[in-house]
Amino acid sequence: MNRFFVFGLALSSLLGGCRSPDESLLLGTLERERVTVTAQASERIMRIDVAEGDEVHAGDPILSLDPRRSDSRIEQARAEVRRAESVLAELRNGTRLEEIDAARAELNGAIASAENARRERERLAAIRKRGLIAQADLDQAETALRNASSQRDAARARLAERLNGTRIEDIEQAEAGVASARAAVSQLELDRARYDVVAPRDGHIDALPFKLGDQPAGGAVVVSLLAGPTYARVYVPASQRNHVRQGTACTVRVTGIDRSFAARVRSIRSDPAFTPYFALTGNDASRLAYRAELVLDKQEDVTLAAGIPAQATCSQDAKAGAR
Repeated sequence: MNRFFVFGLALSSLLGGCRSPDESLLLGTLERERVTVTAQASERIMRIDVAEGDEVHAGDPILSLDPRRSDSRIEQARAEVRRAESVLAELRNGTRLEEIDAARAELNGAIASAENARRERERLAAIRKRGLIAQADLDQAETALRNASSQRDAARARLAERLNGTRIEDIEQAEAGVASARAAVSQLELDRARYDVVAPRDGHIDALPFKLGDQPAGGAVVVSLLAGPTYARVYVPASQRNHVRQGTACTVRVTGIDRSFAARVRSIRSDPAFTPYFALTGNDASRLAYRAELVLDKQEDVTLAAGIPAQATCSQDAKAGAR
């Protein structure tokens, strides 16, 4: 019985000696914005111009994909542009004189054929009155006359079409065809430009997942870039949430550096980053944490690397955070 009493006393003493952690100290790490560039298409990597860790500026070349398949599509689209432009030029220039002369000759021939068919029908009609031919022969002559008359009218309409020139609607359709073909070329050229991967902004190369000769899948990340100023990403416990707001002044210390850095809260999440509130009861509510981002002084963070542990303390003045 005494042993249980001694054990309980020791356990009580041990638990009483444990102190709660200092919740005014916000823990986190230094971070930088991560920018990724994906492959435009599944093509082989033909050239790599940088190495991991290199500093780059916006527009600097990083790597190139095999462009031959894309180049062939561009040439095909350009040929379609030339064809559409030729059709438009033909419509704007109108009908050639040779075509008009041919249409006139065709009409004259159709008129002569119709006249011959008319005379033949009249001749057979006179013979039919004397009963020397069957009615079927006269019917065939009338059919031939109607066909010849139709061909004459069609030839006259074709000549009128050539003489009247191109309709404005046909020209507008051809112009739209040219614009569509040129837009297709522009789209393909834009896609082709993405085969030469360049840095989207200033920063340094964090990762190159593929090597020279690899063929990444379309949409795969081919380069990861760290850009922008270094900032501290910390987690604010629930007990400090009302004191830490956007604009709150803070002090940040970085592991391995003896000095501290001035910072200000850029953003803080409204939702907790860890266990949801509805799953907590009693003292467990203190385990809630809200992710915040602290922007360091731009002149002081130039030598700081991402991923280093950091600790921050923020002003307890709620009015300062409300600005």
